[in-house]
Parts: sequence; structure tokens; C-alpha cells
Amino acid sequence: MNPVYARMGTTIFETMSARARASDAINLGQGFPEAQGPADIIDAAARALAERSNQYPPMLGLPELRQAVADHYARDQGLDLSADEVIVTSGATEALAAALLALVSPGDEVILFQPLYDAYLPLVERAGGVARLVRLSPPDWRITRAMLDAAWTPRTRLIVLNSPLNPSGSMVEEAELAAIAGFCVERDLIAICDEVWEEVTFDGARHRSMIAEAGMRERTIKIGSAGKMFALTGWKVGWMCAAPELAHGLARAHQFLTFTTPPNLQWAVAYGLGRERAWFDGERAALQASRDRLAAGLVAAGYAVLPAPATYFLSIDLTGSGIDLDDVAFCDRLLDEAGVAAIPISAFYAGDAVTDIVRLCFAKSDATLDRAIDRFAAFRRARA
Repeated sequence: MNPVYARMGTTIFETMSARARASDAINLGQGFPEAQGPADIIDAAARALAERSNQYPPMLGLPELRQAVADHYARDQGLDLSADEVIVTSGATEALAAALLALVSPGDEVILFQPLYDAYLPLVERAGGVARLVRLSPPDWRITRAMLDAAWTPRTRLIVLNSPLNPSGSMVEEAELAAIAGFCVERDLIAICDEVWEEVTFDGARHRSMIAEAGMRERTIKIGSAGKMFALTGWKVGWMCAAPELAHGLARAHQFLTFTTPPNLQWAVAYGLGRERAWFDGERAALQASRDRLAAGLVAAGYAVLPAPATYFLSIDLTGSGIDLDDVAFCDRLLDEAGVAAIPISAFYAGDAVTDIVRLCFAKSDATLDRAIDRFAAFRRARA
């Protein structure tokens, strides 16, 4: 077995979800919605399965979906992408793999921000790259130019930016985005931008893409996800957008990974992307209400929570809550004693981890959230 994979264990998400299933616990750990998903988009997929082609679609993706992605970003983010600059992938993780395999040569350095999505580091290393890790800290998880300069060496070639950021639920602010863009231009770096949570933002905040920053149009790979946009995480339909010179290399990597993505799901996603802005705003408002419900219940139960302007995730600050357990011990006891699965933030660090933050997924029904709040409260009372 390749040593990159041999030293890895099962992901924290699978571990906690398996434990939750075994004990019939409430799973607020793995980031998937409880609801089935939009009925009309599911119906569109079912109709396409029965009425349209089930053979290989084009390797780059169905023309209808590639155009729908470009049109959506033109309406929603003011981007000038063409359909030829969109490559459909089997989920955003495949897009990340294709981008890194296409662009990283052995010994190249890649700047990663931690806490980080767990696929980044093994993908960089499998491509032969060397990670340059930048540590972010709560409560704001801010990125500074000094951090970037400290991470850079003459071998640095790429930077991977996840905004909104999973697992922290934070967003990169405009000044930070401009600073990162300036850094990339000055250092001649390519930015791989994991923007899968771009439609899951709250409190009036709107996502701004790195590809729109000065000097970044030709050096950014923008990655998106229908699974996050439409709460259909099991569909694994994603895409990467880039200028032609970059897109050509990305396509060559993609063709030897999954090659293509189920055509009925592509047609259904193209249909969904044609929705009016009001639909996306309504979905955002419903998720914000769930976030606020969980946050209010936890605060009433005596927990300190961090700001959560985006994603499906809300975090508990154990130190701020007066809890003298680290995040792993807290999650173990919460699952065993209260029947609620959560994720320790330290699992998202490759080293020098933050160990007093616990992540929860609030993309659940009111009834599930209320049951979880009751269990958190009972767990707190038992420790009083």
C-alpha cells in the first residue's frame, strides 16, 4: 500500500457516524441534512433516468449543466465564466483531486490552512507535494499576510483556500481575500478555491469568489458542489471552473479519475441551477433558523458557542463553557453518556491542534435539534 494511505485511519466522520448508528445516537457529527432534498429536483433526476440517456455523457460534463453553472455564477456572483471553462466532476472532492494531481509536481509546496477538510493533506502528499500548513485559531479564524509570508518558500506553487470554511463555519472577509489575492499575484501562485458552501451563508452575508479578485481570473480554480447547494450530498455532483489554459490540464486529470458523472443527476442539477434567487434565499433562511435554534438551546443549557456565519456547522467553545475536557474526551463522553455524536475540531489539524472546540451539524429537523439540546442540557447538569 502507498505509504500516504497506509498511515491514515478511517476518517473522523465515518468513525463517529458508525458509533452513532451502533448506539442509536443523534448524529450531529457528519455534515449531511436530515431532509430528503428538493422534491422537484429529485423528480427531474428520476424523469431523466427513465426518459433520457443512461450512457456515457461527455467527459467534460453535459453541455446543459456546464452552461447552467456559468449562468448561475453570472447571475449570482457577477462572474464572466463561459461553459467551456466548466468541468463537471463526481463531487467536489474529485475536483480537488484532479486539480492537485494536475498541478502538483514532486517537491512542489502547497499552502493549506488548518483546520482543514480531511482530504486536502493526503491528496497533496499523494501527488508528491509538500504541505505548508498555516494554523488558524478561534474565535475568528482570521488569515493575515504575515501568515502567508511565513509559509512561503521558493518551492511554493499553490494555495488551497476553503471559504466558507469547513469545519469552522467562518467566512474569509473581503480584506483577507484581497490580501490572499495580492499574495498569489506577487508570488505567482495558483489558487485552488474550495467554495462548496458558497450558497450556505447567513445574516445577509454573501460569498465572494477569489476568481473575481484583481489578477486572479487566470490563476484560480473555483470548485463548487450541487450537493451543498441543494442539500443532496449523496449525489456527488460537483464542478471546477478555470480559464482555458488551466482547464485543459484539469480535464486531462479528471478523465483518468471518474471520467464522468451520472447523466440523470447532471440534468437534474442543471434544472435546479435555473431556480430564481428567491428559492436559494429561502433555503438559506431555513438553515439560519436551524442554526439559531440550536445556538439558543445550547446557550440556555450553559454552553458557549462561536459565531457561525456559514456552512451547516456550529461550534461549542469548551473553555468558554467552563468545561475541563479536551474536544476528543468531550465527544467520547457526549456520545457514550448523552447519545449525541459530535466532531472534535482537533481532527482537522495535522499538528499543533486547537483542542477545545467541538463541531455540530445543525442541518436537521426541529425535533432532532430539540432532542439533542435536551441531551446536551442533561449532560451539562450531570457534570455540575
